[in-house]
Amino acid sequence: MPIAPLGPIATPALTPRTAAATNGIEASGHDGFAKAVTSALDSVNTQQAKADQLANSAAVGKVSDPHEYMIAATEASLSTELTVAVRNRAVEAFNEIMRMNL
Repeated sequence: MPIAPLGPIATPALTPRTAAATNGIEASGHDGFAKAVTSALDSVNTQQAKADQLANSAAVGKVSDPHEYMIAATEASLSTELTVAVRNRAVEAFNEIMRMNL
């Protein structure tokens, strides 16, 4: 059974708005995954900022409820650990795919 050669692969041109929005990732109209990742990272960043703000307030003695700081710090720590674990799994999956023989 003969295999026909592949022709040139057409890549869609990125508009400046699309290129800036996706940071170099070509968008095909379905950017749900990119939005989900961006949203999750923004959430982690917000939690870290809140924990940092409460840590500064605790350092100068302006925290009315120390439990609030501990909860925010724990949430930030857990979300960072989850982000690192997901990143590690993604890197492992990528490496596994790259080891596959075609």
